Amino acid sequence: MTITDHKPSKVPAAENTLRILKLLSAKRGPLAASTIATTLDLPRSSVYHLLGVMEQSGFVMHLHEEQRYGLGVAAFELSSAYSRQEPLSRLGRPLLASLVDRVGESAHLAVLHGRDVLYIVEERAKNRPSLVTDVGVRLPSHLTASGRAILAALPKSQVRALYPNAAAFSSLTEVPNPIIKYSTLSGHLDQVRIRGYSTESGEVSDGFGSVAAAVTDHLGWPVAAVAVTFLEEKVPAEQRIKLAERVAQVAGELSTRIYGRREG
Repeated sequence: MTITDHKPSKVPAAENTLRILKLLSAKRGPLAASTIATTLDLPRSSVYHLLGVMEQSGFVMHLHEEQRYGLGVAAFELSSAYSRQEPLSRLGRPLLASLVDRVGESAHLAVLHGRDVLYIVEERAKNRPSLVTDVGVRLPSHLTASGRAILAALPKSQVRALYPNAAAFSSLTEVPNPIIKYSTLSGHLDQVRIRGYSTESGEVSDGFGSVAAAVTDHLGWPVAAVAVTFLEEKVPAEQRIKLAERVAQVAGELSTRIYGRREG
């Protein structure tokens, strides 16, 4: 059954709302209302009305400059709630445990929750100090390697919508050149896309660094991130690259286990 091929519903508004959400979730970027109406074979007036209600509830966001609609924070929170309940944590925990055994450093799995990342799995390495990234902890995504890995895999318009002004940025430690504006974040995320993994150095906890890679679905949409955290004085720069490569491998394996073969 395709998006436009469906049986009549006794609750058409509810069904069409879900169809719009499903369509937006299947695309890499935001869509114009006219495109949504044409794709779903719906009257434009009905689509604008439904989008308005969904925007008020936070399930979609209107990108005024582009005149397009994308998924909102509430949709991300639903995705995060699904992830917390079973699949990601159950499938991710043994992979992280194996990663910790190989690299001798602590690892964790996190999902996006609004502008924060929420940690859903932590595997502590033997004789390594406790971290702030315990299960259930939320941290600003732009400060963490996990959050940056997820943000870098999102369309830039979605990232911009999450960080519309300076008030969206915060800091936890005193580090040189902190990310406190969108242009700095955008430049950093460009580097993440080029490398294929993200980094963080002392921005969450003094003396600790992290590397992370995104877990993506079959369309390349980020649903989580795998990260390893270490004492920076114990891990030289050349080792961090190899560490990041192992993290990326685990993230790719988790993506495959959850979603199967990916497109592209």
